Amino acid sequence: MTLFYVPNLTSGNVLPEEESQHAVKVLRLQTGNEIIVVDGIGGFYKAKITNTHPKHCGFEIVETIKEYGKRNYKLHIAIAPTKNIERLEWFIEKATEIGIDEITPFICRFSERKVVKAERLEKIIVSAAKQSVKAYFPILNPLCTFDELMKQHQASQKFIAHCYPTLPPQSGNNFPEKKLFQNEIQKSSDILILIGPEGDFSVEEVEKAISLGFSPVSLGESRLRTETAGLVACHTVAIFNQ
Repeated sequence: MTLFYVPNLTSGNVLPEEESQHAVKVLRLQTGNEIIVVDGIGGFYKAKITNTHPKHCGFEIVETIKEYGKRNYKLHIAIAPTKNIERLEWFIEKATEIGIDEITPFICRFSERKVVKAERLEKIIVSAAKQSVKAYFPILNPLCTFDELMKQHQASQKFIAHCYPTLPPQSGNNFPEKKLFQNEIQKSSDILILIGPEGDFSVEEVEKAISLGFSPVSLGESRLRTETAGLVACHTVAIFNQ
């Protein structure tokens, strides 16, 4: 059964123009055909086509399921955009398919990319969520700086994944050693993890995050690309909460 995204069902049972064109001109759906509609905030609706207009295709809801596929945890990944934007897009697509609640792109000292096209990333989220039959779509926050992220973060468990084996001696601080991420997360919790750029976080950024309550963690023995690290974190939390 075909799935369609309608972000605001209170405005009426009509598919958005792009979805209407896909339903009528591409799929050639007819009046009475069954479809699935999701609203991106947990609503899952079984429906039937009532009007096959290519710009405003109408439908009638025949069954409503609230909180469809709701997870028992919340995952927020803040990730530095990759120099090759396609790698960030790949991460967003796959993390959406696995299950994630919030994504924040942010700029670090060693970031090579400082601009992202939010509209394109939103389209990738919608496409991936529909493909994987998700009723909850992740929130994509605006691009921000590391310092801005430090001021607005909220989570019961906060982590920073960095590549330093230990913090360099010149830091002058005695910080805890990195623990393995999968051993530190708690079931059914609210998690925020920071994933740095290709050049990693600066020592100062690691120090600041730890001083604000972030636990330093490792995602394994291998040195991972930024987008791979983000996906490993996402998958680890999903498997742990099964």
